[in-house]
Amino acid sequence: MELIDYDAQIPNNVALASDDRLKRALEQWHPGYLNWWNQMGPMGFNDSEVYLRTATGVDPKGWAQFQYVKMPEYRWGIFLAPGDPERKIGFGEHFGEPVWQEVPGEYRAMLRRLLVVQGDTEPASVEQQRHLGATAPSLYDLRNLFQVNVEEGRHLWAMVYLLQRYFGRDGREEAEALLTRRSGDDDRPRMLGAFNEETPDWLSFFMFTFFTDRDGKYQLEALAQSGFDPLARTTRFMLTEEAHHMFVGESGIGRVIEATATAMIAAHIDDPTDVERIRSLNVIDLPTLQRYLNFHFSVSLDLFGAEASSNAANAFAAGLKGRFNEHKIDDDHRLTNSTYPVLRLEETDIVNRNEPALSVLNARLRDDYANDCTNGVKRWNKILEKAGVDYRLSLPHVGFHRQVGEFQMAPIDPSGQVHKGVAFHDIVEGHLPSSDDRAFITSLMQPIYEPGSYASWIAPPKVAIDNKPGDFEFVRLHG
Repeated sequence: MELIDYDAQIPNNVALASDDRLKRALEQWHPGYLNWWNQMGPMGFNDSEVYLRTATGVDPKGWAQFQYVKMPEYRWGIFLAPGDPERKIGFGEHFGEPVWQEVPGEYRAMLRRLLVVQGDTEPASVEQQRHLGATAPSLYDLRNLFQVNVEEGRHLWAMVYLLQRYFGRDGREEAEALLTRRSGDDDRPRMLGAFNEETPDWLSFFMFTFFTDRDGKYQLEALAQSGFDPLARTTRFMLTEEAHHMFVGESGIGRVIEATATAMIAAHIDDPTDVERIRSLNVIDLPTLQRYLNFHFSVSLDLFGAEASSNAANAFAAGLKGRFNEHKIDDDHRLTNSTYPVLRLEETDIVNRNEPALSVLNARLRDDYANDCTNGVKRWNKILEKAGVDYRLSLPHVGFHRQVGEFQMAPIDPSGQVHKGVAFHDIVEGHLPSSDDRAFITSLMQPIYEPGSYASWIAPPKVAIDNKPGDFEFVRLHG
């Protein structure tokens, strides 16, 4: 395993100093990256000192250090998890062969496409969250937002390293293009729909980091199985950082629920649907929370693509992208005769149909993701149960409010009932955030920058980052 070179302009454990061509290419890309960060990164906080963690190693037991850093001075770098010289390809037509250290010529275009799509999501989320600092509910949350932002920026570095190291001029051109697309831009949008949605408020941010970053976990886990070893090692370290992003989402929503439940009990409100009274307490009513959940879960499901996909089948057969926890699955890992149950829409019924497993890999990955989300929702409901509030959140059916795949624009309600003959929008509209909901959430978005203070709509964390006290100044706003 290469040690991290922290004296270099670009910290790395890939022996960058010994590769002049690659080093020059990355150093030439660096100013463009900083220019992008200054244009599209967190707005208005470049001079603030933020208590950030920075990767200093790849050992999971001690890879990060915490210190105050101005975000433009963050040491973005290139870190690969330790390699295994005995590692074999774990699936597909090359199952059991040694993993590749260089790009197999026949899979060059397919692999490049996988890297570009993954790389495009990383700067997109930073762009979506650009304005949130102005309405942070606390310095603790502000710091967490910025931690997510700088690490998504580092994940962009991770994909750019692979593109520039292994794809020559094509890779350099793709790396440049990653800095020119913009989330939500009419002419140059990001490649995937969910990364062009707005993240206008902190409730959306917490939903994004729970649902959409969790999609990232499943995509990265599938790539971590890759027979192209540099990709597998890169994504394994990215997953180490990604875990914090999902923690921000899950704990953030949990704290919103806790604040609401506490306020309802204090005001002797037993009816969770008494929205007007609950909102008057400056907390978020649970039905509105459910509608936000419906939206973010459904748009995140679209990121998995159509249930049946020849691209996914080809990537699996080639040994480039596996399944979630591929190495733990008890089958032949070639899927030559395997089937997998997939939900299909037949007239007014949604039925389960066994189909060739190789062709419906997206459906399987999506199901694994949905099961993970279900467990998170159960943990949120335990907060309500413990508080004695008679309301439970739930995931909508996977067919609800879909723009991609089998259920695209199908009139299916959150319970999974198909309303044949009724317009799609008439079915989904009442189950998604309304303009009134969004206006109310916006009205709550007032910045709280006093150390140890929190907005009324969110409870303080049980334990702060790095075990710091609750009144710790996580962001020094003026440096």
